[in-house]
Amino acid sequence: MRKPAALVPATLALTLSLMVGAALAAPSTPFEPAIQVQGTALLLNGAGTRYKAFFKVYDVGLYTPKKVNTPEALIALPGPKRLQFTALRELPGTDLGRLFIKGLSENSPKEAVQKHALSSTRFIEIFSGKSKLLAGETFAMEFLPGKGTQFYIQGQPQGAPVGDAEFFTMVLKIWVGNSPADNLLKDALLGNER
Repeated sequence: MRKPAALVPATLALTLSLMVGAALAAPSTPFEPAIQVQGTALLLNGAGTRYKAFFKVYDVGLYTPKKVNTPEALIALPGPKRLQFTALRELPGTDLGRLFIKGLSENSPKEAVQKHALSSTRFIEIFSGKSKLLAGETFAMEFLPGKGTQFYIQGQPQGAPVGDAEFFTMVLKIWVGNSPADNLLKDALLGNER
């Protein structure tokens, strides 16, 4: 039996509204409202869920010294910052590395990406060295002024910090740049839920 033509647009509208509602739902990870990094109190600026098609990929929380709601204010903000992730499904390490490089390339000038190739390579090595992250496992990227970006898997530091403030700005732009991984997630991290 065929559906009446009038039901098709209504069904499509309902499906889209459910998808948007799901994307705006609070992340399932209970991010702490505040943490300490290098003796500095950081506040949860925003948190959200990364979706790929209809599937939840990871939750992420952005911690900053004070709350900001634009990419420009975030990038200009001095002090430590942290991106805290929880995998919501199995994530192959090589896929994370590949998507990281893609995000850097889409949001930063080619010269800057080339300038920070060693730091980017270190990120790929860290995640490629772990065949996969399982649902519930955590990873993080933390900017430490004067030291660089520290990577963590399951709360454990992975080698020494790499890069500088410019490199971490490039990392942030993967999620809050002009071509973010997910526009709804960008808004959530900046506390601007639609």
